[in-house]
Amino acid sequence: MAWIVSDGIVMASAEVASDRRSRNKGLLGRDHLEGALVVEHCRWIHTFGMRFPLDVAYLDADGAVVKTIRMKRHRLGAPVWTARSVIEAEAGAFARWGLHVGLVIELRE
Repeated sequence: MAWIVSDGIVMASAEVASDRRSRNKGLLGRDHLEGALVVEHCRWIHTFGMRFPLDVAYLDADGAVVKTIRMKRHRLGAPVWTARSVIEAEAGAFARWGLHVGLVIELRE
């Protein structure tokens, strides 16, 4: 279990998908998500087979949020070439957490 932190404030708990198997599986087969999933070494995602819409944040190598989007189910996202990792959460989570473009995110374990 890890924590998504910005400016010393814990925003959410997170699972980390760091190996090929966990990155490929992502959120497939889940009905909901408590907290977030952080997908490392990732520049784009899809929501084919998802059971719920997602909030998606793309982070650069320094952890800065460079783009956020809300993705409906069964969609293919465009690559974000400056991204090095992605945060996925249930739609509406980012508004509750205050996560937005420009924020610097730290992942603490």
